[in-house]
Amino acid sequence: MPPAAILLTLPFALALIGIGDGAIATGWTFYAPLSTQGGIGVDFAIFAVHILGISSVMGSINVIVTIFNMRAPGMTLMKMPIFAWGWLITAFLLIATIPVLAGAVTMLLTDRHFGTHFFSAAGGGDPILFQHLFWFFGHPEVYIVLLPVWGFMPQILQTFARKPMYGYKAQVYSLWGIGVLSLVVWAHHFFTVGMPIPALIYFMFSTMAISLPLAVLFFCWIATIWRGSMTFETPMLFAIGWIILFGIGGLTGLVLADVAADAQYHHTYFVVAHFHYTLFAGGIMGIMAGVYYWLPKMTGHMYSETLGKWHFWLTAISFNLTFIPQFFLGLAGMPRRIPDYALQFADFNAVSTVAAFVLGLAQLIFVYNVVQCVRGGKKATDRVWEGAEGLEWTLPSPPPYHSFTVQPVIK
Repeated sequence: MPPAAILLTLPFALALIGIGDGAIATGWTFYAPLSTQGGIGVDFAIFAVHILGISSVMGSINVIVTIFNMRAPGMTLMKMPIFAWGWLITAFLLIATIPVLAGAVTMLLTDRHFGTHFFSAAGGGDPILFQHLFWFFGHPEVYIVLLPVWGFMPQILQTFARKPMYGYKAQVYSLWGIGVLSLVVWAHHFFTVGMPIPALIYFMFSTMAISLPLAVLFFCWIATIWRGSMTFETPMLFAIGWIILFGIGGLTGLVLADVAADAQYHHTYFVVAHFHYTLFAGGIMGIMAGVYYWLPKMTGHMYSETLGKWHFWLTAISFNLTFIPQFFLGLAGMPRRIPDYALQFADFNAVSTVAAFVLGLAQLIFVYNVVQCVRGGKKATDRVWEGAEGLEWTLPSPPPYHSFTVQPVIK
């Protein structure tokens, strides 16, 4: 991964000394024709994507082989922590989709330098073909980001609710259902490009179908904490905030899945708000919950609960103040990716801008808290959290490099 990161950013540095025309200028989606006409930054990005893809596929094979072949005695698949299930499905999705992205950027490379016309309309190609190939990777990528979070979040919820996890098998089957469905819904990202009506209807219904296994997950998460003896340490605050905010992301996604509605919402700030509720609230805030949950186990020290709670409340409030106005901006017709906007959008944009600065600054509390925890602090116990379940909580904090001298037997 580090060589790929260097390749991706190198053209930006080279332009400063007069070599080339700077970093990639296509937007993150790489769409043709911008990417077929761009400068050397696109070529660097193509090779970076290849190296990142190799990294992801090798890592995924490693995860799959480890889970299937190296479980502890007695650890059947249906006894695994649900976090491991999340990672297993993620690994399969990466292996299924990364080669398609690699093929797309290779075709892009040959269009740019070897006279092919896969994505050039002037040469008989089709720029929309690139969107199909890109989003066949790009939509499962959303679940690749979220599945590990959906895996560990029930473990956090059951710990602080002091109740057994509700619906373990239902959650496993739902994760697999979401993984499979994520591979067949890609074209909802470009409903407005002029696809035939049967294709629009198919992608609308297949996208809506994902809400069914996701609803099962939400039911299980809420049922896990229902009437539990909850305490509200920092990981639990982030976990409950995550359920609420990620729920908003999911519900607004259902709105965008409707072909008729998407004709208005597509490429507006409504989409910006939706995917931040999905990927920041659903992804990043979920990861923060996981960091706060396992950090004392990793470091052997407790972090400051006070700072953790300040971090949560500042993040949750400023996040909502940043992106709720963007839902209204999108409904009012403000498009994405524009350098300026009409005066009628100014007030909501001002609120969103100020809140975004607060959101960014709040993350400095997180960084400070993590650094202080790594450097020292109150000693963490072996179990850390009362009621935490899993093999890692039976080891000292931090765990020794060679964790178990005798393999644990799962009963």
